Amino acid sequence: MSIKMTGLGSFIPNLKRKNSDFLKHEFFNLDGSGFPHTNEVTIEKFKAITGIEERRYLEDDLSTSDMATVAAQKAIENAGIDPETLDYLIVAHNYGDVRFGSVQSDTVPSLATRVKHNLRIKNPKCVGYDVLFGCPGWIEGVIQAQAFIKSGMAKKCLVIGAEALSRVVDNNDRDSMIFSDGSGAAIFEASEEPGGILAHSSATYAYQDAHHIYFGKSNRNEEEVDTRYIKMNGRKIYEFALTHVPEAMKACLEESGKSIEDVKKVFLHQANEKMDEAIIARFYKQYKMKAPENVMPMSIHELGNSSVATVPTLLDLVITGNIPNQELKKGDVIILASVGAGMNINALVYQY
Repeated sequence: MSIKMTGLGSFIPNLKRKNSDFLKHEFFNLDGSGFPHTNEVTIEKFKAITGIEERRYLEDDLSTSDMATVAAQKAIENAGIDPETLDYLIVAHNYGDVRFGSVQSDTVPSLATRVKHNLRIKNPKCVGYDVLFGCPGWIEGVIQAQAFIKSGMAKKCLVIGAEALSRVVDNNDRDSMIFSDGSGAAIFEASEEPGGILAHSSATYAYQDAHHIYFGKSNRNEEEVDTRYIKMNGRKIYEFALTHVPEAMKACLEESGKSIEDVKKVFLHQANEKMDEAIIARFYKQYKMKAPENVMPMSIHELGNSSVATVPTLLDLVITGNIPNQELKKGDVIILASVGAGMNINALVYQY
């Protein structure tokens, strides 16, 4: 028995925010001091490092669970299944539903419960729950779905990654330009066909690295002290990712029984273009190789970093032919990998 992805869907918001939209922002360092150069220079340096030219924001009247519902509906339709036959509905996110203009995260009931309600699923045996695992949350949800199916506890699972980071960013923090909104979802089922999920790897490095991504006060000292925003230590994250993600990918590939020559594509969490390029270079360096051309699809230039949504939306864009010069063929071996708050990492080898 194999465990295969039978349906995929995504929701990419319509509101575009270009780098030029940040020209009038006031940026401050963590200690509240001002930047020594103009916003034009700040934005130019930002683009050179991250590769981000624009990002997508959620419409004001929608929330994270709304995005998750749309992506789920598309995945269900793509798989051609009756949603009443789902055994598990798993939603990966980090900040719950945050209404536009609000500073409060709403996670009761869970986003999985809200999505199940929105989908009008009546079957109480369809169990819905949330996963909080940082940016690797969607891949971790897939790993959990695989365990349910492999153990015989489930036949069909829906795994969703959804996040509206635009609702939790500090507009006075340069890093706010990285983050975006979106959602991706996939159906996983038991199958008699070969392929599917071949191996996985997960880890949490909490002893020294737990607080590289955290909730903190605004960089602008005059802001309300009780309001918290997403914050990160970019240098520490970069160093952590380059050390641990390639190792996890290699261990996962070796467990899968496939060789490095079998790998057709690598889908990395869209965190930062330079960081992803460094990860992929170091991964192939372990095999004394250079990364093949076009092996790593990218969406960060136009979509930014939507946390748990980046990997499933990237997959959907490639499979539907919406990223130039990128495609998947039946039988292709791919690697999915992510890194994020926790610090958590994971990797998964899949035969399409």
